[in-house]
Amino acid sequence: MNLEIDIQRESADPAPDEDDIRRWITAALAEQRQADSEISVRLVEEAEMTALNQAWRGKTGSTNVLSFPSDLPPELELPLLGDIVVCVQVVAREAREQNKPLDAHWAHMFIHGTLHLLGYDHIDDEEAEVMEALETEILSTLNYPCPYRGDQLEEQVSA
Repeated sequence: MNLEIDIQRESADPAPDEDDIRRWITAALAEQRQADSEISVRLVEEAEMTALNQAWRGKTGSTNVLSFPSDLPPELELPLLGDIVVCVQVVAREAREQNKPLDAHWAHMFIHGTLHLLGYDHIDDEEAEVMEALETEILSTLNYPCPYRGDQLEEQVSA
């Protein structure tokens, strides 16, 4: 698999390095047997994420991760999967509040965002069960615990 990742860092706060981001996205793509892929990643501050969340989802406030699948005509046959935008401050805050290791939460957010690019969603309960099971399986291959523990389920995945 050839994976091209363009990472834009718009936040001064600490965030994962390119190797970790690549490892997490690769794990999500490998489970789906994706071949060549291109993904853009943008690590942002809360103000930018709040604006994106309002513009694209009609929701107020910030969120942890947003995914924007590419909408290219199939005849172009380009490997562009889309964009993943992650709010650095929200991910760090959620990890603290949920008493999770920060790297495990980062891994979950990138896997979650990548699965959205592949067409997975969690709008209804049945879709959510499929996506959450897949996230948990991928995270376990990276030696991370299940991210869904009891009451954290609803607040965990807001994208």
